[in-house]
Amino acid sequence: MFSKFEFRAFISNIFKNATITNVIIVGITTLIVSGLGFFKEIVVANTFGLSELLDTFYIAILVPSFISGVFLGSFNSVFIPNYVSELKTGKSIGAFQSTSFLMTILVSLLFLIIAFLFTDVYLETFFKGHTQQYYDLIKVQFYYVAPCILFWGFSSLINGILTIDDEFTFSSLNTVFTPISIIICLVFFKEQLGTIVLAFGTLIGSFLSFLFILTVAIKRNIIHLHRPDFKSVNIKILFKQLPAKLSSSLLSGINPLVDQYFSAQLIIGSIAALNYGIKIPAFGISIIGAALGNVLLPYFSKNAIDNRQETFKKLTKILKYLIIVSSIVVIIGIFLSAPIISILFERNAFTSSDTLIVSKIQQMYLLQIPSYVTGLVMVKFLTSINKNNFMVIASVVNLLLNVVLNYMLIKSMGVYGLALATSLVSIINSIILYVYISKLNKEYV
Repeated sequence: MFSKFEFRAFISNIFKNATITNVIIVGITTLIVSGLGFFKEIVVANTFGLSELLDTFYIAILVPSFISGVFLGSFNSVFIPNYVSELKTGKSIGAFQSTSFLMTILVSLLFLIIAFLFTDVYLETFFKGHTQQYYDLIKVQFYYVAPCILFWGFSSLINGILTIDDEFTFSSLNTVFTPISIIICLVFFKEQLGTIVLAFGTLIGSFLSFLFILTVAIKRNIIHLHRPDFKSVNIKILFKQLPAKLSSSLLSGINPLVDQYFSAQLIIGSIAALNYGIKIPAFGISIIGAALGNVLLPYFSKNAIDNRQETFKKLTKILKYLIIVSSIVVIIGIFLSAPIISILFERNAFTSSDTLIVSKIQQMYLLQIPSYVTGLVMVKFLTSINKNNFMVIASVVNLLLNVVLNYMLIKSMGVYGLALATSLVSIINSIILYVYISKLNKEYV
């Protein structure tokens, strides 16, 4: 057992470690933001239950979220390690920033146009068999959500620059504006906004998030825009890594579309039930994932340049602790699943029968937490050392597994099978990544 003096020394040493301190800062900040986001979900559940409007909103925001996560998120991921490399050259960073911002604008506008042009094709292909009113609800909400792509792109890139500059508090706080905006719209403007209340709140929140993060970056004087330089060595490496990262993110990003496709074949409310069922697992994942992912990508990027072998060892240690802690969380969460859903959501439009359905779905999703979090950390590590090509192979395997498992399990378990399939795919993916990283480690011994 620790003596009082030893315990104080232990705690003091923890907080002297900049990386651990940053993880704690981001974790606490994300907890606050996620807590507010979760409160927003309670307000939404209280207002809409498992309704058609909620189903159509989730479909409307699916493509913009997909574009942001896959294309803009991929660019930001490969941007960070190569931005760190550019900083180490001692050159002016303005040209690298300008090139990155220009690419973000072009990619955002390109996919914004594509999203508008192919909305009808997308709906007719993936969500057949619904009424015209159902499709109209999706489209009217989509037109408000789609412009968020541009704001998300800029916010993501500026966030990356801030984390490299060791600014983690405000960069983690910027997402707080979207849940606040949605809550305000629901409470004060629901009647005036009608069917676009959720979409409009999302748009306003995304714009305010962008303004906030831009203000923070300007005050820290980290935005330096010069003439773009597409001939920079690190820019060339960035573009070389981008196709592989895009491909792996694209394949991974298709999985939610696959789940939505299968759930759309079930009764009305299934899509909303899946989204409610993943709220609490996603809440835990977002806190741990953001705290670790936001800190560890620049951390791995900086350390791998100097000592890759030592970085491998640190990764292994981090994974061990994550598996132990997250497994305990899963066990507790499974036992308390029904009471938690009942306490948080069961009121007004959300009934006791909804609680039973959602709590079972939640139990299936909880199983993925250890593998999801460790997989996220391993992906950050591979991205930091520019090993994105393998993740394409892993993503192909994941997509095929998801389709096969969804098809098999939906027959025997219905909507619960979709949630279980997601967890099984996550577990297999984590194993594949760890085997590959272990192989890389042996090569560097």
